Amino acid sequence: MKKEISAEEARIKAEAYCSASEHCVSEVMGKLQQWGAPEDTWDAIVRHLEKERYIDECRYACAFVRDKYRFNQWGRLKIAQALRMKQISSSCISEALEEIDEGEYLSVLFSLLKRKARTVKASGDYERNGKLIRFAASHGYEMGDILRCMKKMGCDDEYMD
Repeated sequence: MKKEISAEEARIKAEAYCSASEHCVSEVMGKLQQWGAPEDTWDAIVRHLEKERYIDECRYACAFVRDKYRFNQWGRLKIAQALRMKQISSSCISEALEEIDEGEYLSVLFSLLKRKARTVKASGDYERNGKLIRFAASHGYEMGDILRCMKKMGCDDEYMD
């Protein structure tokens, strides 16, 4: 059985946890549960963290978008889905996604597709393009952007219109 900690110990641990890096409410709640903090104190601890600006959902969403976009090269759809799973509000998600530069976004998608195209094994253009489209879609990119980049790569077959 898990050892329970006091509300004060949980608050101090949560402050240290949030000071180290950006976290959202759902992550902090998970940690409080993991640490064995009394369940009736969770809301009070989270309110304290929000009041003291240890937690800010919109700030978290912006940092999450930057990291997943730049380092993992995720598209908007995958990022938004991951944020929804963390119970971030729709307004914070859309605000954070607006920070992505459209030109840079398409450039990242284009280079991702170019890199993948070198390793795809297919019997024809149709099969190769299908695999590239599925690859980009699995990274969370929108179909219109994928097709635009595919045409830019020279994949302008009749079924791409």
